[in-house]
This record gives sequence, C-alpha cells and structure tokens, in this order.
Amino acid sequence: MRRRLYFMVPDVTSARQIRDELLLARIEDGHIHVMARDGVPLPGLHEASILQKTDFVHGAETGLAVGGGIGIIAGLVAVAFPPAGVDLQLVTILLTALIGAAFGAWVASMVASAIPNSRLKAFESAIAAGHILMMVDAPAGRVDEIRKRVATCHPEAMNSGIEPTIPAFP
Repeated sequence: MRRRLYFMVPDVTSARQIRDELLLARIEDGHIHVMARDGVPLPGLHEASILQKTDFVHGAETGLAVGGGIGIIAGLVAVAFPPAGVDLQLVTILLTALIGAAFGAWVASMVASAIPNSRLKAFESAIAAGHILMMVDAPAGRVDEIRKRVATCHPEAMNSGIEPTIPAFP
C-alpha cells in the first residue's frame, strides 16, 4: 500500500532536485508527479494526470455504488412485476445491478472529470502564486524516511501533508 505525500516547492529547479533525490532513494519516477499553474513549463518532470487533477476516481466509485444500487432495485421491481408473458429469473437482478453499476460509474466519472480534485483545494492559492506541488506516492513503510530525507536535503520544500490512502489506479 502506498501513501501520497505532498510537498510545496518554490520552483521547477527545486522540484527537479527533489525528484532526483527521490530517485536515489528508490522511489520510481512514475510515482512522482508535479502540478503547477497553467503555462509553467515542467521539463523532465511528470505532470499530474487527469486522475490526479480531478475527482474522476471519486466520481467513478460513487457512480459504481449508486448505479449498482439502482440496478438492484430495478431488477427487484422487474422480477416482482414482470411484463406480460415474460418469465424473469433471479439472474435478472444480477444483470441489472451490473449494468447499473457500469453505467453509473461511466456517467459519474465523466461528470467528475470536469471537477477539480477536492483534496487539492488547499494548494490552489500557492499554485496560483507560482509554487509547484509535488505528489509522491511512497510505500507506507517508508513515509517517515522520505519526509525526513526531503526536509534534510531541501529545507525550501514545505511538507504539506499526507493522504492516508491513494486510489489503486492513478
């Protein structure tokens, strides 16, 4: 399991130096992402993806649950009150639940992809001021080591917190 660490750094040079330190600490490059205001070039750094910038994952999870629930209810209604001449089996409930979950996840994730990530709201003003947000997905057992390493080698990097769990996909 990984934990997401947040560091606010003043410029791209600091971000690149911290990334290099993390690579030496055996944090994979694919687990280090940065986010800056529009127009700031980030050469050599992995910019945060849509999955990290938006509430896409949260929307998909919510849509999956709500769509699945509605699908179960629709299946129960269809089995309890079948159309004339149709004999519906209990598997109908499973099928409607799966279809509802898939449709709900798809629709909710599309809507949520247009909404900024609510977890990053606290960093918006600093990013707008020109700072760079670094998101490091570190193994749970190495969180303290990584935080101490960044604080020791780069005092300009402000430790901005830790997210208790991160989604499996981004």
